[in-house]
Amino acid sequence: MMRTWAIANQKGGVGKTTTTVALGGLLASQGKRTLLVDTDPHASLSGYFSVSGEDGLGSVYELFTGDPRHPESIKSMLRATPYPRLWVLPAAPALATLDRQMSSRSGMGLVLRRALTNLDFDHVLIDCPPMLGVLMINALAACDRLLIPTQTEFLALRGLERMLQSLAMIEQSRRSRLPRLIIPTLYDMRTHASRESLQTLRERYGEDVADNFVPTDTQVREASVNGVPASLWSAARRACPAYHLLLDEILATEPTEETA
Repeated sequence: MMRTWAIANQKGGVGKTTTTVALGGLLASQGKRTLLVDTDPHASLSGYFSVSGEDGLGSVYELFTGDPRHPESIKSMLRATPYPRLWVLPAAPALATLDRQMSSRSGMGLVLRRALTNLDFDHVLIDCPPMLGVLMINALAACDRLLIPTQTEFLALRGLERMLQSLAMIEQSRRSRLPRLIIPTLYDMRTHASRESLQTLRERYGEDVADNFVPTDTQVREASVNGVPASLWSAARRACPAYHLLLDEILATEPTEETA
């Protein structure tokens, strides 16, 4: 059974791409066939693995430019990474024009969901842009779980509120509650602001907040420069074990084939 997670927040700089790559790299290292889908026009995830959506092999953008009822075959667009069992479907800058192009077309909210049904992976992780539009709507329609990285500082908490308001509107269309997990990121226990923000998250959102958090770690930047998932970068002595614990927590609450 393929599991699809969307990693989203309407605020940038909270660790969405880092979280997507870290969890994806870990899943692949544990023997899971894993696909990372980059739906952000900035293409940070694609760049992490030095992959371009403008090399003529196709990208997420091409999924939207044909007939939405018959999305172009996605299999030929996948790029292998240096890591076994880990693939990327890259983004392209042209994705930034989709909302303007698709405003008058119907059926555009399920393009990604339809395309993914043609694939055979254990896990698909979708890295979302920091704005509500056709791309995030597609990701939320395609996923069976939403992960919301949230920096432990007060401006990020306001961004989280906007994200949850948008999610409530999406859930009206889905007619069901989308399982979500708020992931505290960039936590610095030395600062009062970080400690207070984490406490506020737990008090306000309760069981929707992960038990584990991702601390600040300067080695995360070094990992990205070297194209290595932070969860596999041993020099990241704080972030690396944190992502291991976080993945264990997520997988522990995943439904089995018998209960799904």
